[in-house]
Amino acid sequence: MTINNLTADNELPPTSSPYSLLDELSAQDDEAKGRIRLNNEAVILAAAERTFSRSGFKGTTMAQIADEAELPKANLHYYFGNKQNLYLHVLNQILHDWLTPMDEITLESDPKQALEAYVRQKMKLSFERPDASKLFANELLQGAKVIHELLHTELKELVVSKKAVIESWIAQGKIRPVDSTHLFFSIWSITQTYADFDIQIKAVLGEEANHADAQERAIQHVLSVVYRTCGLE
Repeated sequence: MTINNLTADNELPPTSSPYSLLDELSAQDDEAKGRIRLNNEAVILAAAERTFSRSGFKGTTMAQIADEAELPKANLHYYFGNKQNLYLHVLNQILHDWLTPMDEITLESDPKQALEAYVRQKMKLSFERPDASKLFANELLQGAKVIHELLHTELKELVVSKKAVIESWIAQGKIRPVDSTHLFFSIWSITQTYADFDIQIKAVLGEEANHADAQERAIQHVLSVVYRTCGLE
């Protein structure tokens, strides 16, 4: 074996640059900070949803939301700036969460399956997050000053697109002729009743209103109304 071969055989692998290692550590640190931020924002938004629902915008303080979130008030200002901006973020998230189930309604989907999936997701939101529905309803009753633009853009555009799907189903004879826009109004009304008027419902049904079998009974009733309306019995 030559000296040259010996040198090559025993050559150490190249080491990583200290700069690339620092970059990797920095990226990991940024990722960890990103997760912490997302978690804190989610906690704050959930606490704000509950607090605004109970006390309204004017009756709620950032200190109350911080107590509900069990975080320093400074965190709220760091992530959201001020109370009005936090309120807007809460309402925007509620609207987004309510509109997402409409993704089930597509030209390719089976009407009965799509409507069932949509209704079930809407009812699930009403059962699990009644404060969200109450807060949104109260904002509408106050004239929707904060979310006026969202209603006239994101909400309207999505309803128009899903209205076209319903009308396509009608044209293909898949469902009975209905007013496609008012079909959505009716579904919103009947599903969100279980959130906005949950106290009234519990007064009649008692504690069983919170049981899974009672909630499924409610879902089946709402589905039967929607199916009959669309001729899908």
